[in-house]
Amino acid sequence: MAELERRNRDLAEALREAEQTQARIEELSKKMLDAKQREIDELKARLDILCKKLFGRKSEKVSPDQLALAFEQLQLDPSLGQPGEPPELDSGEGTTPAPKTKRKGAHGRSPIPASLPRRRVERDVPESDKWCSSCNVEKTRIGEETSLKLNIVPAIVEAVELARLKYACPCCKKGVVVAQSPIQAVEKGLATEGLLAHVAVSKYADHLPLHRLEKIFARHDVRIPRSTLCDWVGQAAAAVEPVYSEICRQVVASTYIHTDDTPVVLIQPDGKSRKARIWTYVDPKEKLIAYDFTVTHESTGPRKFLGNFKGRLHADAYNGYDQFFRDGRVVEIGCWSHARRRIFDSRDTEPGRARLLLKLISGLFEVEDEARQGNLGAEERRALRQARSVPLLALIDEKRKVYENEVTPKSPLGEGLRYMRNQWAALTRFVEDGEVEIHNNAAENALRTVAVGRNNWLFAGSEQGGRRAAILYSIIASCRLAGVDPFKYLEDILLRIATHPMSRIGELTPAQWKTSLAPSLAAPIAA
Repeated sequence: MAELERRNRDLAEALREAEQTQARIEELSKKMLDAKQREIDELKARLDILCKKLFGRKSEKVSPDQLALAFEQLQLDPSLGQPGEPPELDSGEGTTPAPKTKRKGAHGRSPIPASLPRRRVERDVPESDKWCSSCNVEKTRIGEETSLKLNIVPAIVEAVELARLKYACPCCKKGVVVAQSPIQAVEKGLATEGLLAHVAVSKYADHLPLHRLEKIFARHDVRIPRSTLCDWVGQAAAAVEPVYSEICRQVVASTYIHTDDTPVVLIQPDGKSRKARIWTYVDPKEKLIAYDFTVTHESTGPRKFLGNFKGRLHADAYNGYDQFFRDGRVVEIGCWSHARRRIFDSRDTEPGRARLLLKLISGLFEVEDEARQGNLGAEERRALRQARSVPLLALIDEKRKVYENEVTPKSPLGEGLRYMRNQWAALTRFVEDGEVEIHNNAAENALRTVAVGRNNWLFAGSEQGGRRAAILYSIIASCRLAGVDPFKYLEDILLRIATHPMSRIGELTPAQWKTSLAPSLAAPIAA
């Protein structure tokens, strides 16, 4: 009897252990399934973001209706009532200001610039119409009706024959003299400075790779091998390198710089490819852009370029810049466009939270739009930010802390919130300084030229080729920022730089050239 009871107790204990084990197995299975499902959801979200980047629209605009719902949620959320009433926000989309009333006369054709050459073409009436049918006398011309049209004359490739006149004594046949050769962009070269400028601008401003230029020249019955065009690019870059060095020096001497980088494919001597980098450094105040080429993405590139730079550096969260911020010599300014983009990517997986944050962030950009439209100075913009942007930042920070406890860290929204947390000090410095921007768009826009060109010329054939690209991109981008025609600029300085004193090389930067030298090149308008 005792043995039977003992066996029953053992059996009951075994059953309880089996039930507990089964419960643990089910619990662990549920946890594993939940973890796998979260991982699947996160991967699907990443795949969706990637597909939208590859095939979808690049705009970060959000529907005004969705933002209005987010604003309604913001007003109804009691947790946001503590810091004060939320600022009044409209239902605008991101950085896009509210629609403006269309100005009268703002539609229709743009006026034809007065600087264009003009060719007059007269159309006369038939001779029979010049006599009055009633009075039988010749009519008098009383005026004309004119209209303007645009025409284009295709590029003409011409051969320039340089004749150097020679003189000698007719008696003794001695003392022969020959006119000196003019200054040339490339000594004994086939290309004139105009052709060198055309090739450089075609590749680095119009994004035409050299094999296309080769075909364009062939249509003009001029056979110029691609290797020759490549040599000309190198000669143009070598000629303007002193100006490039001066641009770099002036940018580093500034106290406020925007910087970013983009990858390019580099073909190595062994024929293999690797990912190199083109960096941009923008001085918005002096309207200068410098590019730099490095073989790797290591911090040695920006460290070598920036050198002893001291001031405010507007950058993304690349950790290679961290060494500049440690001693306080360089102050990091964060980019709200980067922060907004990460939140924007999570709007499908976390629609409520993401759209509420997007609404608050759009309020920051609306303040910037108001300052820009009002043409406010640095101190006025700082005061506006203190009054309007600081309360918004407090609301954003509060919601960020709440949401970080509600979403998984590896989800798109979780990664966006972590970016904001790690960059919060840099992201909020713009409210203390009216001279800095809220975003790093100046650097990103400067890299668009490289990105468009990269889709055409595909790769840099060597480190030297990457260096040439950085030089000519810097020259042409600085021309664009200063409102200078890059062809006219290059055509002029390719000759001028050979005799220009290096101590005054700053006079040849695009902005300075436009002020001091360009007016002397202006041709009179044809009547």
